[in-house]
Amino acid sequence: MARYPKVIVTYCPKCRTHTDHAVTIYRHGKRRSLAEGERRYERKKRGYGSKRKPEQKRFAKTTKKVVLKLKCNKCGFIVHRRGIRLKKAELVEVTK
Repeated sequence: MARYPKVIVTYCPKCRTHTDHAVTIYRHGKRRSLAEGERRYERKKRGYGSKRKPEQKRFAKTTKKVVLKLKCNKCGFIVHRRGIRLKKAELVEVTK
């Protein structure tokens, strides 16, 4: 388990300086069924009643990659910090 502070000081490319950033865990949004890629995927799946690729019987990975979303408290610019594999990520309040 990894613990991340809710506020970190890091570089903001828009402000071009180090500022406080609010930290949240990135969650992907709902897929849009009318998006071009989704329509293409549906078209590829259509055919003789089978999937485009074989379905996976066992899942190989036991963890997911956790991506951190950093929002600058000064200008509101959002950057994503590359994810690492974790069983669980937790945001904690840091007291000084």
